[in-house]
Amino acid sequence: MIITKQKAFEEILKSLDTKNKIFIVGCGECSTVCKTGGEDDVKKIKELLEKEGKIVTGYCIPSAPCVAGKLKVELAKSRKEIEASNAILVFACGLGMQSVKDNLRIEKPIHVGCDTLFMGQIDSNNAFLERCTACGDCVLELTGLICPVTRCPKSLMSGPCGGQNNGKCEVDKDKDCAWILIYNELKRQNKLDLFRQPRPPKDHSKSLKPRNLKL
Repeated sequence: MIITKQKAFEEILKSLDTKNKIFIVGCGECSTVCKTGGEDDVKKIKELLEKEGKIVTGYCIPSAPCVAGKLKVELAKSRKEIEASNAILVFACGLGMQSVKDNLRIEKPIHVGCDTLFMGQIDSNNAFLERCTACGDCVLELTGLICPVTRCPKSLMSGPCGGQNNGKCEVDKDKDCAWILIYNELKRQNKLDLFRQPRPPKDHSKSLKPRNLKL
């Protein structure tokens, strides 16, 4: 799940400037869950824009705008509304926004409606939790399925730093130290031998950007 938040409406208005005919693209997946680009969210933005004197020529909510095939179908259905606009406003993650840019067959300025925050897990209380950095070299097998790259602010690979205090992180004292969590989990699984194994520094060459993968 890609976690996003809507930009402040004032910031969106500023980016649109004098453009007065707007077509909106939302997202039927992650942004819908985050309440930043689903149909209800897009309708609210439509109302706000119209109160500011803008004309919303239409909108579409692709099920996954980051998937080119699905996006193209939705954009094709809305071709007339897109042609009638003088700007496209996208409420999706950075992937979805760039996908709109790459797959829009009509030359129109594209504006950003959301900030992309992180890859998130949704817990039972509907809180969004950052749990993976997509580093390209997963160590979860060795760390009790707790990611030190993401959950330790220093991304330490071989145990806790000297700043942890009573199991809490020195960077954020409200958060548990990731490596104390890892230790306790490996102990519970009777796998403390994994904790004692030295690990080399992170191989950041595996996360050189931009990355791609062909299936």
